[in-house]
Amino acid sequence: MEDQNYTIKDIARMAGVSAGTVDRVLHNRGDVSPKSKAKVQKVLDEIHYQPNVFAIGLAAKKKYSFLCLIPYYIEHDYWHSVVGGIERARQELRPFNVGIDYLCYHHGDEKSYQEACLAIKEKNVDAVLISPNFREETLALTAYLQENKIAYAFVDFNMEEARALTYIGQDSYKSGYIAAKILMRNYSAGEGQELVLFLSNNKDNPAEIQMQRRLDGFMSYIAEEYNNLVIHEVILNKSDQESNQQTLDEFFRAHPKAALGVVFNSRVYQLGEYLRHAGRSMKGLIGYDLLKANVELLKSGDVHYLIGQRPGLQGYCGVKALCDHVVFKKSVEPVKYMPIDILIKENIDFYFEFVNINFINYN
Repeated sequence: MEDQNYTIKDIARMAGVSAGTVDRVLHNRGDVSPKSKAKVQKVLDEIHYQPNVFAIGLAAKKKYSFLCLIPYYIEHDYWHSVVGGIERARQELRPFNVGIDYLCYHHGDEKSYQEACLAIKEKNVDAVLISPNFREETLALTAYLQENKIAYAFVDFNMEEARALTYIGQDSYKSGYIAAKILMRNYSAGEGQELVLFLSNNKDNPAEIQMQRRLDGFMSYIAEEYNNLVIHEVILNKSDQESNQQTLDEFFRAHPKAALGVVFNSRVYQLGEYLRHAGRSMKGLIGYDLLKANVELLKSGDVHYLIGQRPGLQGYCGVKALCDHVVFKKSVEPVKYMPIDILIKENIDFYFEFVNINFINYN
């Protein structure tokens, strides 16, 4: 239909319902039969109805409370970037009386995550942005939110059975598949090169589902393309670099043909820094996330590829999606996949990720 202004009476006439019914559908209040709601929604879709968000902001008396359940963070890490995007959304939504608060937990710590999930039940909130960690605790939390008609969205990792309003982040399996395809471009079959999976000592932790999905995608590509490739697993400690150095020294002495490596989390800097200080190198090394230390190693050539997940954009889009649903009564896409960005030292200087009002450049 061509653009024009439609009144509630126009929409009611086109849908064959009362103006009161249209008003209740638009503002998501009162009882409306599924049949009448479907009639109104069909007309709204046909006329490409968009609510006047500025009028809503001026007229709104209700204050909306959004809560973000995310891991604790430090400056320059992945979750610091997520918060930067959330804060940008907060500034844009201030005219609409949207307030945002945080509840943090220690990633991979089941007790910490459980306590944070329980704390949400003590708060009066309209929407929750969640970085899901442990499955059972997440399902218990989302069951409570559903029961109390509180909207929730996921970022970073999608737990499909929890039926979030929307998920915003990468396809973890696909990113692992692509990581393998990129890394194996450095493989030379005639040289007897060997592949190393550098895994975390937390790899069996139920909270590390995302890392497992990346590994599954990676190994799927390897199984499709390489039948006789020698593959090693090396377990690195998340917080003990001295122990890692001993492990890596012993491994590389025993396996001089280990030429290609992959790290499935943001700590590829642990391996890159070891290689630099030990005077070693790999023909191909890929990891995740544009942490400052990772980017420095990418530029120096100790790391060859990084996969960026646009964490700032995830935080921003997560809050905006909740606002669209809760405040503006707009429909929201159930999944918004982030691009799988492949960064190398030749293009990293041209990549940026926004936080707050400005852009962060990796120069």
